[in-house]
Amino acid sequence: MSPRGRPAPSPRGRPSRRDQYRRAGRWLALTAAALVLGTAAAGGWFYTALSGNIRGAGVDDALGDNRPRASRGENVLIIGSDSREGQGGAFGRNLTTMQSDTLLLLHIGGSGEWATVVSFPRDSWVRIPACGQGDGAVSTPHHFKINQAFAIGGSTGDTAKAAACAIKTVEQNTRVRVDHFMIVDFRGFTGMVDALGGVEVCPPVPIHDTKAHLDLRAGCQTVKNGEALGYVRARYSLGDGTDIGRIGRQQEFMRALATKARAQLYQPRALYGFLDSATESLTTDPELAGLKPLYDLASGIKRMPTERITFLTVPHYPRARDVPGDTANVVWNPPAAQQLFNALIHDREMTSARLLEAAEQLPPAAGTVQVTVLNGTEVPGKARETAEQLRALGFRIRATGNAPAPAGRSTLVYPEGLAEQARSLAARLPGLDPVPSAGAGHGTLTLTIGPDLPDVRG
Repeated sequence: MSPRGRPAPSPRGRPSRRDQYRRAGRWLALTAAALVLGTAAAGGWFYTALSGNIRGAGVDDALGDNRPRASRGENVLIIGSDSREGQGGAFGRNLTTMQSDTLLLLHIGGSGEWATVVSFPRDSWVRIPACGQGDGAVSTPHHFKINQAFAIGGSTGDTAKAAACAIKTVEQNTRVRVDHFMIVDFRGFTGMVDALGGVEVCPPVPIHDTKAHLDLRAGCQTVKNGEALGYVRARYSLGDGTDIGRIGRQQEFMRALATKARAQLYQPRALYGFLDSATESLTTDPELAGLKPLYDLASGIKRMPTERITFLTVPHYPRARDVPGDTANVVWNPPAAQQLFNALIHDREMTSARLLEAAEQLPPAAGTVQVTVLNGTEVPGKARETAEQLRALGFRIRATGNAPAPAGRSTLVYPEGLAEQARSLAARLPGLDPVPSAGAGHGTLTLTIGPDLPDVRG
């Protein structure tokens, strides 16, 4: 441990992934404790004022009926919003729509004894479904970074539409049903930090990041307001410049914030300022729009043993592995990511060790997979359309054409020796199970499109 009680850095100068997961679990527990103790101390007018800060936004109508089935346990999508209201234009002055900076899925086990928090890298390349927008328009389905979904739905400033598009995107790419959502914007973050007098950070080297408006010396120091915001948003000047490194730093900062909040909960001014900022910047679904339901949610987490709260990041790899030249995005590792999502769907506890082990097995690169696409439907051009979607993901299209006969359902067949390649492709077509066939083309998978073909995932 470091002299100040922080986890020691890895030999490479930054916390190991296992250390980040462990600290993140403590952060969630501490944050829950801060909220529980804070709301317990709030009474009468104090309680009413804070509860009235929270805005509710209904999204059920915008989500439609094509949703995953509800499962045991409870899933809460937590969205960190890039809303700059009240920030004086210092950050993101060129933004024209609402933006999402952080995307987490909190799964509370049905037994109430454990929880899993899944972080979605904002650079995840996924399929964005058609989403309703505030002006009555409907977006076209396409592939892009996952954080674009919130911006598409919120293109006219409609928070409910923004949340709905983010929920649809998460649900359709994971098949995990979202039961509730929370949106927290920047006003809440800076307000909470300032109410506590700032938070101490200890960068090992000086940080000079013009994009994050940050200029910090090396060593321990207290940051607040714009400096605190810049510290958790800094990306290109720290580590490897990726969003993955920023996720770990944000988790560590929130742990420190929750620790300081807990220490000052009995100072009325600090307590009120902290909770007032937190609740004023919070938008939730109608069922969570109040201090009482949030208190109940946090109380359940507080009762869990710290070691049963696990923080995970969706397993992924650089998209350049599939699409050479794309160094800006990541792709979810299909087998490992699906193992994680299946655990949430079936309410099974997933450990970081088990997920890390699964993530070590990478599927064959898309560029090594050859596919022949046949149209077994009555829709002209379906094979060509699907082939273009797969080609955009890096798969090699050998040929397209019509199936010899109408297909009652979609099939994916593969010749001997290509089982791994078939599973790699099937992961992009959820619900499609590949089958071996002696008659399949040598070295080529054959995808026959039926009327049930699922949307192609990123």
